[in-house]
Amino acid sequence: MMQDKSKAGFLSNLKYDLPASIVVFLVALPLCLGIALASGAPLFSGIIAGIVGGIVVSIISGSNLGVSGPAAGLAVIVLASIQELGNFEHFLFVVVVAGVIQLILGLLKAGVIGYYFPSAVIKGMLTGIGVIIILKQIPHAFGYDKDPEGDFAFNQVDGHNTFSELGYMLDFISPGAVVIAAISMIVLILWEQNFMKRLSFTRIVQGPLVVVVLGIALNLIFAGVPQLSLIGEQVVNLPVTDSIGEFAAQFRFPDFSQWQNTNLYVMAITIAVVASLETLLCVEATDKLDEKKRVTPTNRELIAQGAGNFISGFIGGLPITQVIVRSSANIQSGGKTRASAFIHGILLLVCAMSIPRVLNLIPLASLAAILTVVGYKLAKPALFKDMYQKGRAQFIPFVVTVLGIVFTDLLIGIGLGLLVAIFHILWNNYKTPYHFDEDTIAKDKPIQIKLSEDVSFLNKASIMNTLRNIPKGAHVVIDASKTRSIHLDVLEIIDDFRINAHERDIEVEMENLTVEQVHHPTGESGRLILDQNYKVGRPSLVSGVLRFKP
Repeated sequence: MMQDKSKAGFLSNLKYDLPASIVVFLVALPLCLGIALASGAPLFSGIIAGIVGGIVVSIISGSNLGVSGPAAGLAVIVLASIQELGNFEHFLFVVVVAGVIQLILGLLKAGVIGYYFPSAVIKGMLTGIGVIIILKQIPHAFGYDKDPEGDFAFNQVDGHNTFSELGYMLDFISPGAVVIAAISMIVLILWEQNFMKRLSFTRIVQGPLVVVVLGIALNLIFAGVPQLSLIGEQVVNLPVTDSIGEFAAQFRFPDFSQWQNTNLYVMAITIAVVASLETLLCVEATDKLDEKKRVTPTNRELIAQGAGNFISGFIGGLPITQVIVRSSANIQSGGKTRASAFIHGILLLVCAMSIPRVLNLIPLASLAAILTVVGYKLAKPALFKDMYQKGRAQFIPFVVTVLGIVFTDLLIGIGLGLLVAIFHILWNNYKTPYHFDEDTIAKDKPIQIKLSEDVSFLNKASIMNTLRNIPKGAHVVIDASKTRSIHLDVLEIIDDFRINAHERDIEVEMENLTVEQVHHPTGESGRLILDQNYKVGRPSLVSGVLRFKP
């Protein structure tokens, strides 16, 4: 019975997930190839990683909207590892061991680490990635395609950086690519307009899919016009095979003969730690983009990623993580459940086997337009204004994270933002103990969650974990009668829980904390301050404790 219900849930939103999966597939395909190229690995290893990330990880994972595959953030580590080992089969052994390490981390419940990243840093990560996507796609829109598609760091493998690349591309403008990119952008913008959304066919046929089909048509038309024709570097470049045997021959297997080489285990630990961190950050970011505010079980996600990396390495694929570009594209395209990620993996497998020549007609300029729109949705100017209005405690870590990602790379940018946020907390806050005894909850009474006088960001992980573990059908009372200060991160967690509660049949009561206060907090120090009459008061920076009583 449970199995039938699970299958029904997996396919219950197919009318949304299928179109979203096609868009994710079209975005993932060049990224898989580009990241393999940037990593110095066989191109097909990127496709394998995308297939495993889509099919294997989505089945095991509890993430509803996350999409896994080869990650740009690992490209430098992979490149250095392959060069040091001098043998790709030896590197595949490293990926297998990294997968085992991630499985162990999941079983040890290391997924809680992701909860200790402030909301401002996570939002800065999303915004920074949005800016990077836009900047990195502009050259492809103009027809300059020397830089690997998966190169998202400021300093690129071709010797240029993000901004010098924009100047260098002006010497290589391709009129055909510019026309395709411009028409694609017009179509995508039109698809976002309210009058288009009211048309029934636009709910079935997504704008990105129209852009890809239109791009193929224009590519074929321009082939007969010398001034507009596209060259091989300006379209998708998938390895072409003429038989199942040739396709199967592209799979490679790890060489276990070097199992006594300690350097391989050092590399495996490095990849496992970096891949796990990137995954946990992406999980946090993806959950924030989820309209239903569902919470991904992070320990289960680490187990899923470990299984994915074990299998990917065993059959010749690159290491994988959950990746924000594909996850964002999934959400923006209307994906609702894990089915969209699973179907995108199936599409990668089937199309790589059967129609690589058709896929190789897709202009990169069309994909650049799609990704640019995704980037804009992640980095809307309104978001900067919103973060500024929330005060310096939110705005400064946010901006530092954005600038760090744009001018260095993903992990360094997040690290800089986190350091600023921690410094701000240590300078103004102190942390008090946290205590929760599950045995004190009476089953026949409402679960009373009484917030203390001051509740800080440092309590975020405990609060999130407790709310997530509240049983279905419970009656919960969140009491802020003694509370004067609540951090905005905690308010966001409470609001997400309130929105998601109806899906778990949980009744939520908020005492002395109104929905208006949750949705319209003020305070220059990143706090909602409540006076004795529960009105917004003067902000201050303090810390607190969450206590639970039956």
